[in-house]
Amino acid sequence: MEKTTFEGATTTVADVLISELETWGITLYFGIPGASSLPLVDAVRRNPNARYIVVRHEQAAAMAASAYNKFTGKIAVCLTIAGPGATNLATGLYDAKEDRASVLSLNGQVKTQYSGPGGIQEIDQDAFFRPITVFNNTVADPATAVKLLTRALRHAVVAHGVSQLSIPNDIQAAPLESAYCERETCLPAVSVAPTDEAVRAAAEAIDGAKRPVILAGFGAMNAAEAVLDLAKAIRAPIVTTFRAKGILPDDNEWVAGVHGQLGTPHALNLVLKSDLVIACGASFSDLTGIPESKRAVQIDIDPLQLGKHPLAVGVWGDCAVALPRIRERVRPREDQGVRQWLADKKREWFDRLDQEADPEAVPIRPPYIMKVLSETLPEDAVISLDVGDNQWWFGRNFRMKRQRFAMSGYLGTMGFGLPGAIAAKLAYPEKTAVCITGDGGFSMVMADFATAVKYGLPIVVVVLNNHELAMIREEQREADYPAYGIDLLNPDFAAYAETCGGAGIRVTRPQDLAPAIKKAVQMDKPAVIDVETDPTRFG
Repeated sequence: MEKTTFEGATTTVADVLISELETWGITLYFGIPGASSLPLVDAVRRNPNARYIVVRHEQAAAMAASAYNKFTGKIAVCLTIAGPGATNLATGLYDAKEDRASVLSLNGQVKTQYSGPGGIQEIDQDAFFRPITVFNNTVADPATAVKLLTRALRHAVVAHGVSQLSIPNDIQAAPLESAYCERETCLPAVSVAPTDEAVRAAAEAIDGAKRPVILAGFGAMNAAEAVLDLAKAIRAPIVTTFRAKGILPDDNEWVAGVHGQLGTPHALNLVLKSDLVIACGASFSDLTGIPESKRAVQIDIDPLQLGKHPLAVGVWGDCAVALPRIRERVRPREDQGVRQWLADKKREWFDRLDQEADPEAVPIRPPYIMKVLSETLPEDAVISLDVGDNQWWFGRNFRMKRQRFAMSGYLGTMGFGLPGAIAAKLAYPEKTAVCITGDGGFSMVMADFATAVKYGLPIVVVVLNNHELAMIREEQREADYPAYGIDLLNPDFAAYAETCGGAGIRVTRPQDLAPAIKKAVQMDKPAVIDVETDPTRFG
């Protein structure tokens, strides 16, 4: 089939695609340039509103794009080359897939005449990306480029996932006139309203319960006030999933804390004694640990999530839309002492956390680190959390105020913290962006600390440096295996930060931690706080 071009066009396919993305408010790109993506990269260069953050490894590009969507709900683009550039994106894109983050991946491809066996840096990218994506295609004709792009965006937004377009180098450089392009309408967001029948059924189930508990998940993060309004109306405590930690401040009188393996004992107690769980945007992961015997009213924007847990009522809808409608129908009730019981239990729990935070222990204990971070980080800080023992301590011991955090949830990949903090600072330049990580997770991606320096992104990286993979040690212990393969030979992370052009602070004494954090927050440059940490959990 003969390809269609537009003679006399002064713009290329690459120009038109980057301009089209700008029309939809998408101007942030992460990646590494190369031969197969040069026309696209140059189109970004010539667009005054586009910004290309060149990372040191494509994995960091994909993780940053995933984190950007988790923090903002907006789409960022991964822009890199064919072959190894594409394959290096896989881990970060899989994180987006598993956590339902909307991401667009634009990948170069070798010129069409060189595709197939023997092409340098050429792989079957359609086949490679198929398991990861909600939309996946290669542009074979310039005339279809814009239509495929807008279709990719629509799928990423509506299906909450990764869309991928591979574009051969010669197609990118082909002439194209935007005015003659066929396109589809890209929806900026999707909201689903529940049916009246579903709202009525949910309200009846709630009214019939004697001890309801609200479970707030990540899908309810934009409906915090609606969750609280329902809790106040029916006098029901709120427990959260780990990813929804901070949906409301931990000191809110109706918040019982995280439920699950690193949750609070009173959250577990409330769920066990409840006769109905009102699940708002929660996916019932095994780590959240809601017993299958518990009846549930489940509210979710994804109809395929409904029924994942045995249901009393399933409500297909956006929590921000559904919860106020349910609140209008439920019968307000008097407090039967739940609020006072919860206040007493929370006071006991916070006292316990304070006791665990030994201000004298050397090496510094993680509970003390989390206590100091809770007390010194700004109330509106944006936190990117890595995977590992640092994550365990954050979930258990950090006390959220008005901070927002993101992490790698279902995939649980180490290395998320640093690129996530870079994305957080790009999304919220006026706020303090913090990466909380371990020495294992940081060392996987530490090259991109130089990226933060290069682009003038003053992030604060707190490294819990215990010289080992402490989470793996604990997993080996629980499985009755000896510790093996978990020791780490680390560089001087603070000196490394200085070498990159940032600031490095090494902390070995508990009394030096708070001043170090306060100093790093005030700096106008990226900073690493290398905290010498005890790897043992208790004892």
